[in-house]
Amino acid sequence: MQLAAGERTADAVSPAAVLAGEFWRYLLVSAVALAVDFGVLIGLTELLGVHYLFAGAAGFLIGAGAVYAGSVFWVFAHRKLSRPDLEMTIFVLIGVGGLGVNELALWGLTEFAGLYVGVSKMGAAGCSFAFNFIVRKYFLFR
Repeated sequence: MQLAAGERTADAVSPAAVLAGEFWRYLLVSAVALAVDFGVLIGLTELLGVHYLFAGAAGFLIGAGAVYAGSVFWVFAHRKLSRPDLEMTIFVLIGVGGLGVNELALWGLTEFAGLYVGVSKMGAAGCSFAFNFIVRKYFLFR
């Protein structure tokens, strides 16, 4: 069946709808990962006395594992790479960039804005979320 210009079938989904669905699934997966990340950060700093930047990195990396699993199994419909080893390597490298964004924001908000580390983490999480979604979508899942 051939469609006229601008005509859609009932099951056709626009690219914008696909992107919106991926965004909301990524947000949900990231929220779960953030809960893990935040728990590790606060647990290490408040209970064990670990410096907040080391604790922030540990929490971020543990949460990143959850985001990878969620991304490849649920969030993104199309994977750009057929080699899972290469995909995971690039995913981790992007995550290192996200970690840099996270640590920079965490440091700046805590040291210069004078915010409590838990509040700083919320701002840092927003920054790294945006970075990771945009870069991973572009390089891995389009």
